[in-house]
Amino acid sequence: MESNLFHLQYAIDTFYFLVCGALVMWMAAGFAMLESGLVRAKNTTEILTKNVALFAISCIMYLVCGYAIMYGGSYFLSGIAGINVESILGDFAARDGGFEGGSIYSAASDFFFQVVFVATAMSIVSGAVAERMKLWSFLIFAVFMTGFIYPLEGAWTWGGADVFGMFNLGDLGFSDFAGSGIVHMAGAAAALAGVLLLGPRKGKYGPNGEIRAFPGANLPLAALGTFILWMGWFGFNGGSVLKLGDIASANSVAMVFLNTNAAAAGGAVAALITARAMFGKADLTMLLNGAIAGLVVITAEPSTPSALTATLWGALGGLLVVLSIVTLDKLRIDDPVGAISAHGVCGLLGLLLVPVTNPGATFSGQIIGALTIFIWVFVASLIVWAILKAVMGIRVSEEDEYEGVDLSECGMEAYPEFVSSK
Repeated sequence: MESNLFHLQYAIDTFYFLVCGALVMWMAAGFAMLESGLVRAKNTTEILTKNVALFAISCIMYLVCGYAIMYGGSYFLSGIAGINVESILGDFAARDGGFEGGSIYSAASDFFFQVVFVATAMSIVSGAVAERMKLWSFLIFAVFMTGFIYPLEGAWTWGGADVFGMFNLGDLGFSDFAGSGIVHMAGAAAALAGVLLLGPRKGKYGPNGEIRAFPGANLPLAALGTFILWMGWFGFNGGSVLKLGDIASANSVAMVFLNTNAAAAGGAVAALITARAMFGKADLTMLLNGAIAGLVVITAEPSTPSALTATLWGALGGLLVVLSIVTLDKLRIDDPVGAISAHGVCGLLGLLLVPVTNPGATFSGQIIGALTIFIWVFVASLIVWAILKAVMGIRVSEEDEYEGVDLSECGMEAYPEFVSSK
């Protein structure tokens, strides 16, 4: 009887993991739609090419070396080597405490769920460097980000490894449930390094300090992308419970779903009100970023807050993302889609809020963890970007930027029936 229950839990947890992974994979479509909606028409094909290509590169690099760096890789490698199911189950039971309270699932499903997180981190970079970066420079950076930079900081956090052999973040009280820092802030740190070396788009900032708006070409697509991300986030956070096959886990999953939705709603409304107060208008792009900001904030700890607390946390993110986007523009840091603010600044906020409801986390541990993630990813990314800039260049020519990177990088336009807006 116990053996049958064991196998049933294995099947349920594996299936749940795979479905959640598929939901997170669907977020790639959300990023593609959001970014293509917020860039100008003449840069749409290239941004779509980047999003599809980076997902494929992420999957390959994480398979080749990323997973092994982050977790040691033994579970996945044993799974694809054809070892019998009982051996795999035993391996996981030894790692996770067995049937009573342990997470029992297929090794391959574990890899699949983790690899879509890697792609999410890289998708954040795509939007921030849009409209002026060379396609192939970006894709080469994706190889390093997904194969080495992200997996190493993942090993120090979710993987349980010591940071450069010196200290363990878990022992210091660091906690990041689904990746506000490990995924989102890391992606934003890599994006910030690229943006600083890349420089702003031509004409974005005037000689007298004025900031010129570059409206997105397709706001319906941007709104669709946000809804896709919102839906995919249920897999992102819900899957991070890691199992479903018992009453406690099922209740935890339900609470995570509830809080994820509540935080997104709070972030959207707060950003809309903040934009109305600051600009006198209901700014759709701020509303969209507010929803994403709320999702990023709650990702650090969606299981322990009440639904009202999650809503308030999301609202803090919605307020902060508007202020951050405006501040970065004043600093002449050009981020066409607001990715650094929504994922980086709000990712940090999410980490700092964890100890409020999770007694297992400490504020000092969260700060040290956040600094470790940011410094490593930013510095490592800056080095890779700098090498690429010196070797092959990372920015298209001024003429190509004016004509649009669709033609110079991809040789086709997304909307050929219409005259490109320069």
